Amino acid sequence: MFIGVTKKIFFILFIVFFKLLLSQEGYSDFQKLRQKFENLEENDSRAFPFLKPYIYKAKKEKNYKELVQGYKDGVFYSTENKIKLKYSDSMIWAANQSKDGDLKSIAYLEKGVIYYYHYKKFQQALNEYLKAYEYSKNTKNEFLKYQNLYHIGVVKSYLGYYQDASELFKNSLEYYSRERSRSDLGPNAIYNSTKGYLNCLHQLIICYRHLKQYKEADSAIQTGLSEVGNNPDYAQEKGYFLLSKGISEYQNNQFQSALSNLNQSLSSIKKSRDFARLSVDYFYIGKTYYSLKNTKESMIYFKKVDSIFKKNQFILPELRENYEILIDHSKKEKNQTQQLYYTTQLLKADSIMSKDFTYLSPKIHKDYDTKTLLDEKEKLQKINYLGTIVIIVLIIWAIGMVTLFTKRHKKAKEVKKKYVLLEEKFSVHQTEDVAKKLAFPVEERKSSLNESKVEELLQKLKLFEDKKEFTQKGLTLSKLATQLNTNSNYLSQVINDCKGMNFNKYLSELRINYITNLLFENKEYLKYSIETLAKECGIASRQNFSDLFFELNGIRPTDFIKNRKQELDSKNNL
Repeated sequence: MFIGVTKKIFFILFIVFFKLLLSQEGYSDFQKLRQKFENLEENDSRAFPFLKPYIYKAKKEKNYKELVQGYKDGVFYSTENKIKLKYSDSMIWAANQSKDGDLKSIAYLEKGVIYYYHYKKFQQALNEYLKAYEYSKNTKNEFLKYQNLYHIGVVKSYLGYYQDASELFKNSLEYYSRERSRSDLGPNAIYNSTKGYLNCLHQLIICYRHLKQYKEADSAIQTGLSEVGNNPDYAQEKGYFLLSKGISEYQNNQFQSALSNLNQSLSSIKKSRDFARLSVDYFYIGKTYYSLKNTKESMIYFKKVDSIFKKNQFILPELRENYEILIDHSKKEKNQTQQLYYTTQLLKADSIMSKDFTYLSPKIHKDYDTKTLLDEKEKLQKINYLGTIVIIVLIIWAIGMVTLFTKRHKKAKEVKKKYVLLEEKFSVHQTEDVAKKLAFPVEERKSSLNESKVEELLQKLKLFEDKKEFTQKGLTLSKLATQLNTNSNYLSQVINDCKGMNFNKYLSELRINYITNLLFENKEYLKYSIETLAKECGIASRQNFSDLFFELNGIRPTDFIKNRKQELDSKNNL
């Protein structure tokens, strides 16, 4: 009896175990396949004999989660960038089939990483990152969400949106700080969060440097170096912090310590294959030697930057100076062959930056503008054919300069004339002109509205004008009507009839007259940017402000400020 019961129990347990085994069969097979290649290094093609069956099995079973992982591994182990891009497209297809937002986010993020790190196509990378972010907005996977924010921040930083990027990195830093302090995280999660924290800190330092917030940058560098210590797991990050410290020391004329830190950072940056940061490292080593009057050594490093650009066809805007130095050095050495070569390289660099850095490149200070470079390149190429050709070129150049000077002189005279007329208007006739425009006599009003109510509303408008309430941002007819306890139609009709203009023109004249007066009366306002002046009088857009100023005053605000400063300077010199 006991034996029979035992057999029965054993049989039941066997059946349960067998069913559990069958239910886990697919997972186990995927896991077994991954174990054969998951420890291989990136770009190791030996993974594919095992990876291809993995992808085939996932596709056959329509297991899209595993299929996304398979294609992601395909990106990781592929040795060619175009193959990586194909696998990323397959990832997106599989993720879309799954209808899983997190998988879609991972797939688009992966494609963005390829565009950014392997192709240096920043706009395309940002487009993919933004798609990934859209899918990660409602995710419960916070790590995925902030991973997206980090990558968006990186591209924005490279495009020159340093303020926007720094805010993204600060938010990501807060998240990774919280994650690292959690007691329930395993070693891998702690490692990933620490990596994320250190990378965000490094990118924030880059933003601080470009925003000229040097004190914040130095503080972040010290934090980073303290965090990494001598931990070999974070050797790459330590290299970045040492690079940042070396740059800071160079900017503070601490050349020997700068050289030490810049050279220390080289080995780990080389291992990371981050040729962009390696270029920056070489550039600042070159500049440090240059400052130490060791021209021969500095040229070695400047030429290394050129070698990286030549190989990868990529350069950061801050490295443009590298070619300016090389061109100047070639001129001093009277080496026309090298001068021509570096001029051509600089033209290529400008061409790439103008495409990739649509926001940043217009702000780059160019000692060698494109036209000058093209003229100089042509002159160098034809150095042995001077004579008549040189004379013709010089004549054309001279004619061009004379024409340009004449046009500028004529324009300057016209601007000066308009400025004088505007000055007369505001110093002599302003009160009378404004009164005529903004307060028609009662008998001339066309309105059939109640006269007492009209007078009451005009008094309110006068108070509105006296208190300068027209400088409110986003002020509309509806908002003003609410403030004056009336309705929009009534207010509009009174302004049209009594002020002789519609609401928009009435508001524009008040604002432009107000800011013009300030510019005449208070020289401190001449120091303000156009954006600040626009905000001061309640106009949100720089362009809208400039257009309105020109429409009402007959002169652009920049030209007005220039003339006003010249006038004040001439008075002070008397």
